[in-house]
Amino acid sequence: MSHIYIYSPSSAVRDKAVFRRGIRRLQALGHEVEIDPHTLSSAMRFAGDDETRLAAIHRAAASGAAVAMIARGGYGLTRILPGIRYKDLAKAIERGTQFVGFSDFTALQLGLLSRTGAGSWAGPSVCDDFGAKVEADGSPDIVMEACFDDFLQGQGEGAGWRVAAERGAAVGPDLEINKSVLWGGNLAVLVSLLGTPYFPEVRGGTLFLEDVGEHPYRVERMLTQLLHSGVLARQKALVLGQFTAYKAAPNDKGFKFETVVQWLRSHLKPPVLTNLPMGHVATKVMLPVGRKVSLTLQQRDAFLLWEHGH
Repeated sequence: MSHIYIYSPSSAVRDKAVFRRGIRRLQALGHEVEIDPHTLSSAMRFAGDDETRLAAIHRAAASGAAVAMIARGGYGLTRILPGIRYKDLAKAIERGTQFVGFSDFTALQLGLLSRTGAGSWAGPSVCDDFGAKVEADGSPDIVMEACFDDFLQGQGEGAGWRVAAERGAAVGPDLEINKSVLWGGNLAVLVSLLGTPYFPEVRGGTLFLEDVGEHPYRVERMLTQLLHSGVLARQKALVLGQFTAYKAAPNDKGFKFETVVQWLRSHLKPPVLTNLPMGHVATKVMLPVGRKVSLTLQQRDAFLLWEHGH
């Protein structure tokens, strides 16, 4: 059993039933769940005003919990990055509290990494994951839960997946990259931090990216910004997760996500891998942001590996 602290640093929780279902699921798995007093607060689109959400982050850091997990993502962290006491979060991590989340949470993760070098975990949230009905019995995704359990037990040592089969596009030769810092997250959030003190200057890293509701041309435009700024060329590899919930337009005329991947590979020396199970999808692995990993590719089988423990 683990002590899990739930808080809301971004958008307001609108679907209370999903939130309660997620809490019940965590409790059914045997965890002690502590809910921040302002988790269900609301101010415009946010889970409380800026000061309320900052206070929630700092209470999570002071909670002594094994895991500080976000209720949901959305939007709101980039506007409060200057007010976060990053040293407090880093000290909490040293004491054993692991910060977990994805989507808008990318802003906090990258700010924390940039300002202190402290790591966190890309992983599930209460509403999107533990509150979701995925399996036939109405339970959440079994792979997501298994990865989270391995993480809690300190047994998580990697993630494996099959890169996408792309017609007319070679994945590339087998590869092995060792001791490369894993970093990244939501593409739109990450790009919004360029040129700020909250963007990590990682060289020789493995950069992973995901997004939701962004048409392929918008994804390409953001990747182009990372390309022209030199960020992509400084990495050892680029790993693309899931890019979901967009609609093709009549003007596309064959332009699609695979087009973006092929174009990127033609302009970039580091390898580009696809189909990482991370993003706004049910099947979601745990990824150690800011930690050194090994990346291997054998034909279409890809593996991210790291040492045991947190």
